[in-house]
Amino acid sequence: MKYDTFPLTRLRSRLDKAVGQRDGMVNRLKAITVDIDRLVKDEEQLGLVAELFRQMIDQEVTIGIQAVERLLTEGLQAVFDDQDLSVKAVVETSRGKVSVDILTNQRYADGMEVEGLSSDSFGGSVATVQSILLRLIIILRRGLRSLMLLDESLPAFDDNYTINMGRFLSTLCSRLGVDILLVSHNPELVGCADRAYRIVKKDGVAKFELIRSNS
Repeated sequence: MKYDTFPLTRLRSRLDKAVGQRDGMVNRLKAITVDIDRLVKDEEQLGLVAELFRQMIDQEVTIGIQAVERLLTEGLQAVFDDQDLSVKAVVETSRGKVSVDILTNQRYADGMEVEGLSSDSFGGSVATVQSILLRLIIILRRGLRSLMLLDESLPAFDDNYTINMGRFLSTLCSRLGVDILLVSHNPELVGCADRAYRIVKKDGVAKFELIRSNS
């Protein structure tokens, strides 16, 4: 009795092929499992790093904000010496972005308090002091050239506080090692400057005339 061995050979060939594919898939599965384990560990490490960075950023923001609050409060109290003014910063985080609102607080003798954004709840002079100080903070923290140019930047000041503001700017220059070039039509500020010039017109040409110098 004879048997046809061709179908058996074909089946064996298919079986060997299927076994090879199975072995390949098993090896591939092992490799994928190893990759998944590695990615899981990487994700855990990245999560720890992200948390560390978040804590460092929070600490940096907190320290920076406290310094800003102290400097702005000191500036307001130096200029408006007859008022009880202080500054509080409110830090919020939304969608991974940090926002800061600078709130000004004024306390009255009867215990009443007013708090809000300086541009909304207080006069322009308060906002001017804060704006100048914030710009100085940016200059110093960014390592920029320690020079500030103020071109008619004090128009909102009451005459009672003009001298205080001039003295405060002079104090900032000496304490922080910065130079401030102030252009103003207010003669009251001349006495607070280390050096002051008047622009005069001679023979049709504008020239600087020295009117005060401490050196």
